[in-house]
Amino acid sequence: MMSQVQTIQHSVEFLSTALVSSRRDLADSYRKYTKKERLLLEQGLHPGGPGSLFQPIRLHSTSDWINSFPEEPQDFQSFYSDPYRKTPTTGNNTIYIQTIGSFGEAGPQTDQYVEWLREYCQAFFYGLDVKLLPPVTVAETGCSFRVNSNSHNLQILTGDLLRFLERRKPKDAFCIVGITMIDLYPQDSWNFVFGQASLSRGMGVFSFARYDDNFYSRSYAGRLKKRLQTKPGDYSAFKGYYTPPINSTLLLRSCKTMTHEIGHIFGITHCQWMNCVMQGSNHLEESDRRPLNLCPICLRKLQASIAFKMADRYEALLRWMEEDPTETAGPEQTASSPSVPCLPKPTQAFNASRLWLHRCLDILQE
Repeated sequence: MMSQVQTIQHSVEFLSTALVSSRRDLADSYRKYTKKERLLLEQGLHPGGPGSLFQPIRLHSTSDWINSFPEEPQDFQSFYSDPYRKTPTTGNNTIYIQTIGSFGEAGPQTDQYVEWLREYCQAFFYGLDVKLLPPVTVAETGCSFRVNSNSHNLQILTGDLLRFLERRKPKDAFCIVGITMIDLYPQDSWNFVFGQASLSRGMGVFSFARYDDNFYSRSYAGRLKKRLQTKPGDYSAFKGYYTPPINSTLLLRSCKTMTHEIGHIFGITHCQWMNCVMQGSNHLEESDRRPLNLCPICLRKLQASIAFKMADRYEALLRWMEEDPTETAGPEQTASSPSVPCLPKPTQAFNASRLWLHRCLDILQE
C-alpha cells in the first residue's frame, strides 16, 4: 500500500497537445467541432478544477495498474497515426457479442441482462450495430479447462475460446467479443486473467466471474466443495455451475468491462491522462474507481473512428439509463434481440453517470 494517495497531474499545455495535436491537419479537424463540443472537450484541460466534468487519476496502491505496468501515454495524434488501429467500414460495422456458458438460471432475467449489455454497447459505440449471436455452451467451444488450485473454481482457456470465436465471426463483423460468467486463464502458469484479445483479428473474450462481491471469500458459491478430476472433453462439471447474481453493481461492472475491451479493439490504449473508462485496472477496487465515461482525449479517438455527434451519443446513453423498458417496449421486437422480455432495469449503480451525462448535455444543448 502507498502511504498516501498520489494524484497524476499534467500541464494544460501537455493536455492541449494530447487532445488537439501539433499536426496541422489534425488541429484543423479539431476546429471543425462545434463551439459547444470544443467547450466540453476543453473541460479536460483542467481536470479536478472547480466544477470540472473530469477528474485526475489518483493512485491508491502500489498494485494499481500504472504503478505495475508503466506504458507510454497515447495522445490523439499517436492513435490517429497508428497503422494498425481498426476503423469500422461500410461492410464491417457490426459488433457481435457471443455468450459462452450459463449466465444464470434460464429465464427472462438472464435473457434481459444480456440484452441490456447489447443496448448499452450500442449507445456507447453510437452509430454501429451491436448484435447477439446465439448462446453456446462451454462444451460447444471445445475449450480446455481446469480447476484453479488456489481459488478452487472452474476456469476455461482463453486461447481456445479466441480460436472458437474466429470460426464464428460473421463476414460483416467489425469485431466479435465473447463474454462469460466463468473464470478465465491464458496459460497454465497464470492464476487467472480478466480477459484476452487479438486486436489484429478483431476478437476478445472476457469474464465477469470475479465481479461477484464474494469471489475472494471462502464462502464463494463457485468454490468446488469436493476435489474434481477434470477429463478432456467431459464438460459435465459446468452443468448447473454457479454464476453471480444479476444486480445493478454487476451490470455496471459488466458495462465498464465490455466498453473498455472493445475500445482496445479500436486501437485505444490504456488512458493515462485523467479518470477514464479506458484506464487500466489491476484489481476490482481499482476497476470500481473508473468512471463509465471516456475522457476528452479518448472520446476524440472514438469519435474519429465512428463520426457520431457527441450530443446524440450522450442522449442515447442517458436514455438507456433513464428509460423504463417495461413502459417503452413496442409491440415488435428488434431483429437483433427477438423475444426478449422487458423487466425493470437495475440502474441504481449508474446514478453518478446519469447526473454526469445531464451536465454534459447542458453544455452541448444550452
